[in-house]
Amino acid sequence: MIMDKGLSTNEVHNLIEIGKPYIDFVKLGFGTALVTPNLKNKLEIYAKSKIEIYLGGTLFEAFYIRNQINEYISLCKEYGLKWIEISDGSIEISQKEKCKQIEKLSKHFKVLSEVGSKDAEIIIPPYKWIELMKSELNSGAQFVIAEAREAGNVGIYRSSGEVRQGLVQEILTQIPSEKIIWEAPQKSQQVFFLKLLGCNVNLGNIAPQEILSLEAMRIGLRGDSFFYYLPKELQVKK
Repeated sequence: MIMDKGLSTNEVHNLIEIGKPYIDFVKLGFGTALVTPNLKNKLEIYAKSKIEIYLGGTLFEAFYIRNQINEYISLCKEYGLKWIEISDGSIEISQKEKCKQIEKLSKHFKVLSEVGSKDAEIIIPPYKWIELMKSELNSGAQFVIAEAREAGNVGIYRSSGEVRQGLVQEILTQIPSEKIIWEAPQKSQQVFFLKLLGCNVNLGNIAPQEILSLEAMRIGLRGDSFFYYLPKELQVKK
């Protein structure tokens, strides 16, 4: 999943030229969709390339807190979107209410549900991450997104960007890895998940300029992952 925080239509063309084979989703970060000139033109370019687009979860929260969810549904349908993100990273929504919104919106769209807070001061214990992810998948979410923000310094990471490895390992004991998109904007975070879960791990919040670098790393064509996928007899470092 690529994070588009304000690419121009020309930049989108350039992005697709080099990255189309490697992109599944593009997220229009936070609320940028509402301040993007020529948004429909931009969405059409992505759509022609068969790349799925969705709007940042913060925009969902902005409509939710104003009691305008029906207007949000209409907006997303107007733009021809098939996917929608539901999150509660900026505001407090009870889990019962969040699951209710997932059930409601999954009648209109395929839902990605983000788990975790954008507030670094809020530490969610592993059992709670698992409980939240389970309930949201059971309510109709196609994927759950493990929160990290665009900087990769909250949620599943410490403020330094270091992975909370115990948390990740706990989550994986009960949540299928193929159902999780790990936000991993930093190279060290991408390396961690590639080593842990293999070259096809779902990663999100990737910067547009990092697409080819990440793809090379996925297949062992970068020093960070060079030895990950070699036969054992060739895994000899200098």
